[in-house]
Amino acid sequence: MIFGPDFPLKLIAAALVMGIAVPLDAAELNPAAVAVKIPDQLKWRDPTDKADVNQAVVFGDPTKPGFYVVMNRYKAGAFSRPHFHPNDGFVTVLKGTLWVGTGAKFDINNTVAMPAGTVMQHAGKQIHFQGAKGEEALILVTGEGPATATPAEEK
Repeated sequence: MIFGPDFPLKLIAAALVMGIAVPLDAAELNPAAVAVKIPDQLKWRDPTDKADVNQAVVFGDPTKPGFYVVMNRYKAGAFSRPHFHPNDGFVTVLKGTLWVGTGAKFDINNTVAMPAGTVMQHAGKQIHFQGAKGEEALILVTGEGPATATPAEEK
């Protein structure tokens, strides 16, 4: 007989064999051990998301001394202008393709594609610019603050 006291176990076993995800009792994480922010909990600088380049602070405060982590989202066609930071920044491309150029002359045709999964170091006090061409790009940036950006565009 299919229906019996062990029917729920048979149902779960059958679902697992067929590759169907079965939610079991959820585990709880100790907040003292693991701090979590799911995507809906990120606070973007422009909550309406109308900004061409938007930022969410994940950890720390990039405007102050100390370690920080931010996510920057570039809409298709959005680029920063040539600038530099006082300290090194470490970038991971999470989504899309980030296009990066160096030097004070802004020219998006003179940029290099950095696809998702790319990691790079932006050296402190060195001029660069970056953005997205045909698709949105999402990057994760870590570094030591303050992470000010000093304009350095050739006029």
